[in-house]
This record gives sequence, structure tokens and C-alpha cells, in this order.
Amino acid sequence: MALFDLPLDELREYRSASTEPEDFDAFWSKTLQEARTHDLDARFEPVDTGLSTVQVFDVTFAGFGGHPVKGWLVLPAGADGPLPLVVEFIGYGGGRGLPHEHLLWASTGRAHFVMDTRGQGSAWGAGGGTADPVGGAPAYPGFMTRGMDAPENYYYRRVFTDAVRAVEAARAHPLTDPARTVAVGSSQGGGITIAVGGLVPDLAGIAPDVPFLCDFPRAATLTDRHPYREIGLYLKTHRGRTDEALRTLSYFDSVHFAARGRAPALFSAALEDQTCPPSTVFAAFNAWSHEDKTIEVYEFNDHEGGGPFQEAAKLRWMRSYI
Repeated sequence: MALFDLPLDELREYRSASTEPEDFDAFWSKTLQEARTHDLDARFEPVDTGLSTVQVFDVTFAGFGGHPVKGWLVLPAGADGPLPLVVEFIGYGGGRGLPHEHLLWASTGRAHFVMDTRGQGSAWGAGGGTADPVGGAPAYPGFMTRGMDAPENYYYRRVFTDAVRAVEAARAHPLTDPARTVAVGSSQGGGITIAVGGLVPDLAGIAPDVPFLCDFPRAATLTDRHPYREIGLYLKTHRGRTDEALRTLSYFDSVHFAARGRAPALFSAALEDQTCPPSTVFAAFNAWSHEDKTIEVYEFNDHEGGGPFQEAAKLRWMRSYI
């Protein structure tokens, strides 16, 4: 697929038309306050993985509604002091997988926490182990339209809350340093990362790659590739509910979380990306409110983005922050 979105010079100036709800901050403050009425109950169980350079913990903590959420904590073997912490969120349909899939950040001497995504983990990779016990209104198969009848019911309300609680759980381990915490993720994980960057005020940085969940009004009409296409297919059946759907989605649009970003940021975008079109990524990047921000652009790549080249960029970037 050749370039299909705005030219790069226009992308650098592009701003989303997504309308921020007047009660956006109140909605999220109430949501997190309710979540924190449940004991975090972060439990770290050592796992024998056969790996000699890292130590791994099977983590369970209380997320949205007090529901149990799984994760991995991977530490350099023999670590004996508070370590810089990388909290990672996973792409759409994937789960936390197996510990040996997560060796990069521990290899740099950092702690690495990987959050499982509730209800997902059955589309690719080595799977997940976190259920989503909440039902919802009729939805198109997938996750994008679950509970889209109201912001209080929407699936990503639970996921974003889980993600904030994941940061809290990771910081609760005695070998992690809360003051040196960076959030990272690709695609869906990138969108979650931006949300966390807007909801957790004291991160040392965020690094979202080709992020999903950005600029819903444009994404839903620009690309016909899933997962965004789930929105259009839902509305194809539920005629006349477009305004209702866009209102719900506005509470979860990473553009609005970006406007509250208080940490340095490294984004990435791919100009041939039909899954997360570059204009939607730039919408979040341009809205990111912290002045220390940069974006890596991969001109001839689709949703794979920079791949290992972007990992190398993050390795260089992260040295300045944790």
C-alpha cells in the first residue's frame, strides 16, 4: 500500500476533530477512585522458567472492579536494589504470553512488568490468562464495540483502569523504583500507554509505537481495516447511533489523554499503516502536552512500524530518563 493519508508536512500540523467531553476529568477521577476502593492485593509468585539471566514472577493484582488481572514481572537475575521500571501493554488480541518472550528490558538492567489484557490473548502469540467478567450490550464481534452504549459500560474503561493499577502493582514490588517508571506499548498497547500517560501524573516517560485508540472520528471513516472497522460494522447494523457511539468513544480517545501528558514521550508512526493511520497517530502526538517529545517516522512501513529499529531507538531514548 502506497501513501494514503496526509503528506508528512500536513501530518506534523494535523489536529483531531474529536470533541472532549466536559466531564472527562471527572469521569476518570471517579473511575479510578472506585477502583482504588479495592485492595490492590498485588501478589508476586516466583516462576521456574529455566532462564538463568532473569528471575520471573507470576503477578496477580486487582484491576477494575477488583477483578484479578495477570502479569509478568521480569527482573535481572541477582538484582538487589530498586531498579528502573518499564511497564508494557500488549497489542490487540494478544496476551502476556510466556516469560521468555520478554527479555529485552531486563537485559538492560531494568525491571519489566507486562500486563495481560482482560478478555484477550486468543488471537496471536502464546495466549493470556485474564478473564473479563463484565457483560455488556449487543456488540460487533471483537472488543471495540463492547459496552459502546455508554461510557460507564465501555470495555476500554476496564482496560485503562487495569493499566493504571498495573503501574501501581509494578511499583509495589520492593525491587522496582517508582520514581523511574516508563510505560511502553505498540498498537493497542500504544494507545493504552498514552492513556496511562494522561492518568498517571508522575511517570518518567512514555513510548507508544504506532498507537491504536487515537482520533476515533477520523480512524473509523479513514480505514476499512480491523479493529477500527468494527465500529463501522456495528453502526451499519445499529443505524442512527453514530452520535451515541462517538460520545462514548470520546471518553477513551487517546488524543484527550495526550492533552494531559506530563512526561517526556517518544512516539512512532508508519506512513503506510492502514491499521493505525498516521494522521491518527500524529493527532495524539501533536496533542501530547509535554514539550519534551519526539516521533520516529517510518515512511515505507505498514503496521509493523519500525520493528527492531524502533526498539533500538527506545533503547537510546530511555537512557536519558531511567
